[in-house]
Amino acid sequence: MIRVAIADDQQLIRGGFRALLDSEPDIEVVGEAGSGTEAVALVRAQRPDVILMDIRMPDGDGLWATEQITADPDLATTHIVVVTTFELDEYVGRAIRAGASGFLVKDTEPVELIRAVRVVAAGDALLSPGVTRRLLERVAGGLSETPDASSLDALTAREREVLGLVGAGLTNDEIGARLYLSPLTAKTHVSRIMSKLAARDRVQLVVIAYETGLVAPGRP
Repeated sequence: MIRVAIADDQQLIRGGFRALLDSEPDIEVVGEAGSGTEAVALVRAQRPDVILMDIRMPDGDGLWATEQITADPDLATTHIVVVTTFELDEYVGRAIRAGASGFLVKDTEPVELIRAVRVVAAGDALLSPGVTRRLLERVAGGLSETPDASSLDALTAREREVLGLVGAGLTNDEIGARLYLSPLTAKTHVSRIMSKLAARDRVQLVVIAYETGLVAPGRP
């Protein structure tokens, strides 16, 4: 059973999401929050697998709440999907840098919202590889001109190669085909890299690939 929390300052939105998700046999809504501080308290109390997080909320917005949750090692199993009416690069970039596992706008089709919960609960990135790559290229202007790659010392040569392909936006199937590996072996490499780099999910691996200079905009 996937345990989900909902944070939004509009009760109507929360109720709609709850009704939609509770209708699924493998999903259970365990609580709602109407502000950023309530969202953090809810996650600490319930430890949901996924929280749907609005951005514009009183008493600490969704980006602040995301940062508080991802900074707490005890809450590492909770994945955050930012859901907002504002489809702006500024918000998307900040959400991912804050540690969100994905980003949706509120007019997303119901079937896509349900899929998002399942995808993120499984530890995968919600953003498609292509979208992730384009997004990181847009926000890469804020990265250091002299990236620090020391965090990659824990990786084997093969793992660095796989991380570079993750950063370039390739799926596990595509990585396997590129490196003549099975998709399962590629997935195993990705999981080990996440563990070694203490990354919450695939989106954070993309960020790390950019921040360490392993991948750069316009460079394969």
